[in-house]
This record gives sequence, C-alpha cells and structure tokens, in this order.
Amino acid sequence: MHIISINISPGREAEYQGEPVRTGIFKQPITGPLTVHANGCEGDEQSDLVNHGGVDKAAYGFASDHYPHWSKVLGRDFTPGAFGENLTVSGLQEPELHIGDRLRIGSALLEISQPRNPCFKLGIALGDERAPALFTRYFHTGVYFRVIEPGEIRKADEVLVEYRHPAQVSVHSLFRAYHDRNSEGREQVLAAAAGIQELAAEWRDKIAHYRQPD
Repeated sequence: MHIISINISPGREAEYQGEPVRTGIFKQPITGPLTVHANGCEGDEQSDLVNHGGVDKAAYGFASDHYPHWSKVLGRDFTPGAFGENLTVSGLQEPELHIGDRLRIGSALLEISQPRNPCFKLGIALGDERAPALFTRYFHTGVYFRVIEPGEIRKADEVLVEYRHPAQVSVHSLFRAYHDRNSEGREQVLAAAAGIQELAAEWRDKIAHYRQPD
C-alpha cells in the first residue's frame, strides 16, 4: 500500500433538496505533507461535528483501486479526494484490514476504528443522489482512523501494517454483516466486533441496538 494522494478541504456551501448545507466533503489534493493529530488533519475542516470528525474519525482513507468501479457505475471519471477521503491509498483492501489494526504511514501511527457509513453528502460530492445506496451495496467503504502517534504523511509514503488485531474482524465483513442480513456468519461477526474495544463507540452502539436497515 502507498499514498497516492493527500486531500483536504475547507468547508463550503452546497445545496441539498433545495436547502443550503455546509460540508467539508469536497477534498482537493495538496502537494505538501499532511500533519495528523488526535482531532484530525491539519487544514481540513469538518462542518458537521456530530457525524464527522472527532478522535474516531480523525482521518479517512479510501482505495484508489475502487475508482475504476465508480467511474463505470456512475459514468464519469473522478480525481483523488472525490469520495471525501484524506488519504487516497493504493492497495487498501477492506477484507484484509481489521478493526484495531495499526498502520504506520510516514511518522504517524494510525489505528482502524470503523468502516464508513455514507450519508447524503456523498451524493452531493459525486453528483448522483444514488451514490450512498450504491456505496452501501458495494461493501468497499474505506476506513476511518484514529491517531495513535501524531506525525506527518507525504504522497508516495508506504503504508505498513504494524499491528494486526487478534480478533481479525475485517472492515469489509463488519460493514457487510451490519447491512446484509444474508451475509455468511453475520451473527458471529457482529458478536466478535462487539467485543473489540478499539471499535468506535458509534459502531459498538450500532451493534448493540442494531436492526436491519430498510
């Protein structure tokens, strides 16, 4: 895995169903290093602090490998940062990365805290209101990180898995178990995830009180 692009954004106004909303999802690549710390990425704005940002969502990584799929599905090309990710990463595979795994990128140490649940703002960013539903069905969500050791990340940095969590609950299997009632081993995956202290509180609450989404 390597960093293909580093992306940040100030907040800006957008429109949703005729109403103005403020969002930081329109990430743009930067050339310099990115400083990450416990509360997020330097220079990056999170406009909705209830649903975005915070220590469990300090940085968001998304695989460059998924871009061809979305170009085909949505009929247009996308540039790095289009999915609102801070880190566009080659080789990031959600089935092979687990909740609680720790990744060394540059001088920073990041810990995988949860999958991404898409909201309507993804549809705004991609110019297609179907995007959140399609994203959920694709099951390749990217990963949210908390910052264990603050540091700097640069384009082309190698992404090294420094620690594998013993529970071995992958980002892919957790997201699919929550959203797909027919997924293999669903109850076992959710039960295992519930016991992972490193899983973000938001997701532990989801599992504790989950019901199959409509």
